Order: sequence, then C-alpha cells, then structure tokens
Amino acid sequence: MRDILPDVEQWLAAGKEVALATVTQTWGSSPRQVGAKMALTAVADLVGSVSGGCVEGAVIAVGQEVLAGQPPQLLRFGVADETAWEVGLACGGAISVWVERLDAALFDFLRQRLRQEQPARCITLLSGPGAGLKLAFDDAGEFAGELGAWQETAVALARSLPTSQSLTLPDGTEAFVDVLRPAPLLVLVGGVHIAVALAALAKTLAYRVVIIDPRRTFGSAARFPQVDRLLQAWPQQAFAEVALGPETAVALLSHDPKIDDPALKILLNSQAGYIGTLGSRRTHARRVERLRAMGFDEAAIGRIHAPIGLEIGAQTPEEIALSILAEVVKVRRS
Repeated sequence: MRDILPDVEQWLAAGKEVALATVTQTWGSSPRQVGAKMALTAVADLVGSVSGGCVEGAVIAVGQEVLAGQPPQLLRFGVADETAWEVGLACGGAISVWVERLDAALFDFLRQRLRQEQPARCITLLSGPGAGLKLAFDDAGEFAGELGAWQETAVALARSLPTSQSLTLPDGTEAFVDVLRPAPLLVLVGGVHIAVALAALAKTLAYRVVIIDPRRTFGSAARFPQVDRLLQAWPQQAFAEVALGPETAVALLSHDPKIDDPALKILLNSQAGYIGTLGSRRTHARRVERLRAMGFDEAAIGRIHAPIGLEIGAQTPEEIALSILAEVVKVRRS
C-alpha cells in the first residue's frame, strides 16, 4: 500500500473518486505478491500494479465499472481460463483480484498507521450477503468499519496471520486479510565505508535507515545525507531511542568491541529480527567468548549472523554491502 499512498492522497484531496484493486490470492508463478495494489480514478489516473502488466487492462475496465456504480467484484485469472489468455496471463500462474470503490474513512485509518509505522490489519468480505464489508484495526485495539455477525470471529482469525492472505469463515464466506507491517528498519552500528554503501543500497529497497556511531568523524551527516536518523551516541544511549522489533535488522560494522559488545548485550535481549556482525570467524570466536562471560547461552548467541552477509565472494565495500542486505532480506522474507 505504501507505493500507492502519495498518489491516492492527492486524488482524494482533489475530490476524485478512487477504485482500488488488491491481489487476494496467487497460485503458481505470479508476478505480484498477495496484497499488491493498484488504484485508479475515472479520469485515467493510475498507480501501482496487480500483475506486472498481464491483467491490468481487465482490472482497469472493472474498476471503471465500480466507479460508475457497479458492486465490487472478485476477478480470477489463470492459464486454464480463456479470459486469462485474452489479458496475457500465460506465464504458468493464476491470481485473484478484488476490485472495489475506495473507502475513504478506512483508507485514512490505515494511512495514519502507515505514517506512524504501526502495524494494522484490514479484513474484507469477498463473498456472501456481506460481500464488500470491511473492518480495519490496529494492535492498540482501535477499529474502523464493520463486518456484521462474523466480526468477532474474523478479527480473532486475522490477528494470528503474519502476512496478507485469504481465509474462509465458518459459514463458508471468503474473506481477505490485508496485513500492513511497518516499513523495515535497518540500524547500522558504525559509520564505516561499508555502512555508507549499505545505507544507500537499503534506501533503494525502501528500508528506513538509522546510523549509530559515537565517533563524530564516522557518524556525520556529510557521510550519511540520505539516512532517516543519525545518532551520534554510544549504543547504550542510542538504542533507547530505537524500536527493536521483528521488522528491525541491525548490522554491527564498527569492528570495535567497545562499541559492538554493549550493542550486542542490548540486541540479544531484544526482539530484533536480524543481528549481524562484521569480522572473521576468529574475531567472532573471541566475541562469542566475551558474550558467554556476560551470561548469554548458545541459543542467544546463535541469533548472530557472523561473519555477516551471504557468501558471494564480496571484496569491495559495495559488494560487502550487497551481501549484507541480501542476507537481511532473506531472513526477513523467511
């Protein structure tokens, strides 16, 4: 949803009606993942994608019908379906796409959560008498919308889902749960040359980036003009200002135990989704001994990815940055 947010905000501010298309299910080879969105208006504004181009034309046509007053529709495209060949989906996959008129109130509820980097979920009934009913809620217990008789059951089921997916309610009603997660956060401890390359690369993948380094020469704004936050402080102070949750990846790059060890003491007691440390296997073996002396067991120490990054034969700072970010993405997606 983040990719379409700015355009939809502008359209709504201009008083335009908006249709929203969402991928609710995929099978086999599909160019876009579940939850991918496309938005359009009656005057040919368009943003986002639900198939990478394969079925956009058919979805746009239905979106225009919905804006003209037709009810929302669940579209299914697959290689065994004659319609699929007409729209070009001959790549061995199939998708379901829900097309509806955008609910401005629910959009505003979800937009606020995305802006505040708070997780939220939105449930849409796709079949049955209540098809089109929607309910959005966040982890704080705030709600917007209404699902009718199945609301309590649907919310209970939706809370347990880690990712966006379709589900079937006890009476057979098909529903879609859109799980909106905070944007991933990459924290780099140590403003070294690798961090400069890694910060730039991470921004291209829409990561929020924070630099922590008490050494002002290394952790300067001149070296990191593109990062979201620069904390010129020791880890004990800096991590008090950073949320360490499942969406947070931390790369320790300083190669200095005076900086890395206090950071690890905090990180191994947190819910950070990824922890990686720079250094050779010999360096890490010494690090492990120090952590054991601090009282950490093998399970805790085993959370550390060391040496950091995927093994790709990297040599330059830019190649090392690529290997690190590849590992961060791999861990997050798995």
